[in-house]
Amino acid sequence: MKRLFLKTVVAAVALAAAGMAPAQTRTIKFANQNAKGHPIVLGMEKFAELVDKKSAGRLKVQVFPGGVLGSDQANVSALQGGTLEMASMNSGIFSSLVKDFAIYDFPFLFGNAREADAVVDGPFGQNLHKKLEDKGLVGLAYYELGFRQITNSKRPIQKVEDIAGLKLRVIPSPINVDWVKALGANPTPLPFPEVYAALEQKAVDGQENPVATIKAAKLYEVQKYMTITNHQYNPQSVVISKKFWDQLPPADQKILKEAAVESAQYERTQSRAILQSGLEDLKKAGMEVNELSPAEVAKLREKMKPVIDKNSASVGEGTVQAMMAELAKLRK
Repeated sequence: MKRLFLKTVVAAVALAAAGMAPAQTRTIKFANQNAKGHPIVLGMEKFAELVDKKSAGRLKVQVFPGGVLGSDQANVSALQGGTLEMASMNSGIFSSLVKDFAIYDFPFLFGNAREADAVVDGPFGQNLHKKLEDKGLVGLAYYELGFRQITNSKRPIQKVEDIAGLKLRVIPSPINVDWVKALGANPTPLPFPEVYAALEQKAVDGQENPVATIKAAKLYEVQKYMTITNHQYNPQSVVISKKFWDQLPPADQKILKEAAVESAQYERTQSRAILQSGLEDLKKAGMEVNELSPAEVAKLREKMKPVIDKNSASVGEGTVQAMMAELAKLRK
């Protein structure tokens, strides 16, 4: 019996040495708040497809859209605890862990998608993701939610003053509360899965999100008016639990990193392709779509300046200066 056991051990060692050790299959749960069909969920599905292909089926990704695994905040806790492997969420949400991430919530930060891509894919965006590692998270790539627009069920917004008095749902973060207050509206922080019901029950008058999100979540069923403001651009961090990441061999880490970056390019392409067709679909669904004049946009920007000044101190002057230096280079 002892001789048979030794032969088995020797054979296993030989197989491992020859690179023929039995492959370990791993299942990765990947969570997000958006509905199936949203560009971010399409990106997650592309990620799952790429990982399956690159790992020859050893790594399996299960996509959980629609907040079925809990709120963003619950997902962050689960990632840190190692009970959830991956999630994608607004990068600004991580400001509760690393204050620098609040920079992504600054109103009118990016002028266009090209600027956003260059910043998040470059040293600035990568350095911010590295700061998450001490908090139990590893940043792999950035998807995008896109430029946000304001909707409501009360009245068309054709000038900045029309926003005053509206009760608006916002992402739960200090900057978002501040800019809504600066416009004379009443901010109501809510997790995204609760937004539709809050709008339907008239607990809030409106909300603000990109066109693709408004369409995918069917907010046109409970909102009549939309105004194109492009007041904020949201990158979405694709993050993985550090507890899970540290268990992976370098080869598997490489597969996940490469798949995340590739799926991010795909997701952004989908997001931008949907923008124009999404607007037309919302109009067909009965939404009245308005666009602020250049003079009103300038007025909106002016009202946002005190918000940026106030929050620059809490984010950190070094981070703000680094961001502005990056944007200045891109705008030359």
